[in-house]
Amino acid sequence: MIIDIHAHLWAPPVLNQNGLNLLGSDGSYAGMEPKIADDLYREHLSVQLKAMDQVGTDLQMVSPRPFTMMHSRGARVVDVWTSWTNNAIAQQVRLAPGRFMGMAGLPQVPGQPVERVFPEMERCLNELGFKSIIINPDPAEGMGNIPPMGDPYWYPLYEKMCEHDVPALIHAASCCNGRETYSNHFITEHSIALLSMIKAGVMQRFPKLKIIIAHGGGSVPYQIGRWRAERGSFPDLGSSGIHGRQSTAVGSFDDALRQFHFDTCLHAPPSLELLVKVAGPDAVCFGTERIGSGTQINPDTGRSYDDLKPEIEAMTFLSDADRYKIFEGNARRLFNGIVG
Repeated sequence: MIIDIHAHLWAPPVLNQNGLNLLGSDGSYAGMEPKIADDLYREHLSVQLKAMDQVGTDLQMVSPRPFTMMHSRGARVVDVWTSWTNNAIAQQVRLAPGRFMGMAGLPQVPGQPVERVFPEMERCLNELGFKSIIINPDPAEGMGNIPPMGDPYWYPLYEKMCEHDVPALIHAASCCNGRETYSNHFITEHSIALLSMIKAGVMQRFPKLKIIIAHGGGSVPYQIGRWRAERGSFPDLGSSGIHGRQSTAVGSFDDALRQFHFDTCLHAPPSLELLVKVAGPDAVCFGTERIGSGTQINPDTGRSYDDLKPEIEAMTFLSDADRYKIFEGNARRLFNGIVG
């Protein structure tokens, strides 16, 4: 079974059209949520299912498209839009049972306590049947000072995740400061999030916490030499044992790194190979974002950039057991409720 842990909502355009209307409305949002007919949604969803079948993907974890989440636009918009988006994800899952699982978006608002996301998180987990969440490490979208993810600001959310035994995909959203595109912003924020959590010993404080860093961990696995060299700037971290094994280098940066998980959404075989070698197959989950930024054809392979399964199959240093972990086993360990 091929499980893609990094995919985004594929809803008919009317959802985003109504979302844009929120920005121009100062009145009540009652009655504005689009009611998408199942037949219309199924027709639109056929494109996504065909894209999955073309590359042999059996199951996708579906989250909001991060750059559409409008976290910096104020609480009234964020609360309504997050609810609508999660409802659309639930509809997508219901219309294609066995092909999708829901990953809840959170109504994060800069400057407000992280606890504000709990009611919507509980609704998605308890009522909509979602099995995971997606966290934006910078809900200010490049426009303000947000505590890094090792800061105690985030600890109540980590406690709630452990209480429900759900993993989180760390995935930055839009960027509004004009200095970088949202793709640049992903790399920066994922790197800051991972390094701050390692420095703060988050995995030691919350040994049951399950964290996946999107897009291969930002820059961290590819700048591993710098972080190894600066080992003295990190605390004595030890090992949380999250992968069910004892550390062979207790307190090393590599050991701390491997307490997290990383997706394969890199679109470049050399980068993907380096990630697997640095993080290890126990810490890597198959993730492509298909359909997303990687759908263009790679002239070197004649396949789309997000067709990553053949690249992993071609890694001769991996055993069959290693490939199973990346394609399926690690996801089954992290996400509850996977059947098939």
